[in-house]
Amino acid sequence: MDPLADMGGSPGWGPAKVPTPDEPPFSEPWEGRSFAMTILTMGRISGRNLDAFRYALERLDPVSYLADGYYGRWLNAAELMLQDSNILAPGAVDARARTLAGDDVEEPAFPEPQKPDYAPTGPGSLREIDGPPAFAAGDAVRTTNTPRPQGPSKLPGYVRGRRGTVTAVRPGHLLPDTHAVFQGENPQYVYTVGFPSTELWGDDAEPFTLHVDLFESYLAKISEKEADR
Repeated sequence: MDPLADMGGSPGWGPAKVPTPDEPPFSEPWEGRSFAMTILTMGRISGRNLDAFRYALERLDPVSYLADGYYGRWLNAAELMLQDSNILAPGAVDARARTLAGDDVEEPAFPEPQKPDYAPTGPGSLREIDGPPAFAAGDAVRTTNTPRPQGPSKLPGYVRGRRGTVTAVRPGHLLPDTHAVFQGENPQYVYTVGFPSTELWGDDAEPFTLHVDLFESYLAKISEKEADR
């Protein structure tokens, strides 16, 4: 089952809100504090990385994901990363909030931290890859259609098992599927793939081409005969 975070391309959410030119980066002071706390938590405190943060967002409770807003999700993901690294015990934040509100509750003890034993092989997310890319611009491809793994994946559900055309080849990039859970960087080439709107949403869709950046392991080359169907 796809997580709620993979809501892109799914129906029923209405039009996206277009920001106004004078819209501030944070609508309320607490949002700025949540942003800062999450950035600090992501690396220095929890020992985790950007892909682990995104995977934490994917694992949030669906009701809270929608009800708490954008920076509320950031704050909840920061708490989850601290639990993943055993910096905080589950329920510690709620217990502290109740204590500060005057309730007589027992707060869980601080656990023994277990940060990931991980060091990146280089700065940023781009990596050199030995060997040429498997695909080139103009290649007809189909995305994999396997059930979503029990873990992180950056293959959007609405393009799974769909046909498209490679429009650009991008540099090697850390594979989030393994990097988020500290199972290696496993860099892969990334490809910009164009999908006809009708391939994704049926013949009644407004005609346009949607471009999605996809990792090499998400793609398989298809024959010209199949591409013409």
